[in-house]
Amino acid sequence: MASAAPTMWSRTVAWMRRNMPTRDSMEQSRLLRPVAHRVLAPELWRFTRRSVPRGVALGMVAGFLFPVAQIAIAALFALPARANVPVAALTTFITNPLTTPILWYIAYQIGHWLLRTDTPLIAQPVAETATGWLQWATGAFHWLWEQGPAFGLGLCVLTAACAILGYAGTALGWRLWIAHKWRVRHRFGHRCEK
Repeated sequence: MASAAPTMWSRTVAWMRRNMPTRDSMEQSRLLRPVAHRVLAPELWRFTRRSVPRGVALGMVAGFLFPVAQIAIAALFALPARANVPVAALTTFITNPLTTPILWYIAYQIGHWLLRTDTPLIAQPVAETATGWLQWATGAFHWLWEQGPAFGLGLCVLTAACAILGYAGTALGWRLWIAHKWRVRHRFGHRCEK
C-alpha cells in the first residue's frame, strides 16, 4: 500500500523544524554573541503556556517593525519578557517577500483611514521633464515621503493588533490542546479500568 501524500499540516511542521533556529545556530550568531549566555538560558527554550504566547507576540513585533535582523531582535526581546526564543524567532517569518507588500499595503490603508488623508494612491509625476523610470522613481519617492505618517501609524496599529491576536490565539490554542490531551487521557484511563 502506498503511503498517503503529506498533508499541509505535516509539511508546515516539517518546514518549521527545518527553519527553527537551534541553540547551536544562536550560539554561532555574531549579533547574539555578547548576550548568548542569556539567550541560551534553558528557561527561554521551554515550551510553556506562558512563554509560547509571549514568543508569538514578540515575534510579530520584531517581524513587522524591523526589516533586518528580525530573528536576533526577537531573541533579544524574549530575554526580559521570558518568552520562548524559538517561537519568537520562528514567528518573524510571518513577514517574508510574499507577505510584506500585502502587510505594508494594509498598514498604509489603516493609517490612511485613521488620519483621513485624501492623497491618491498613485503618485503624480513630480517633474514634467523627467521620463520613464526616473519619472516613476521621483513620483514614488515623493508619494512615500508624503505618506510616511499614514504608513507609520498604520504599521504600529497593525503590529499591535496582530501581536495581541497572536498572543490570544496562541493562549487559546494552548488551552484547547491541553484540554484535548486531558480528555483523551481520561477516556483512555476509563478503558484500561474496565
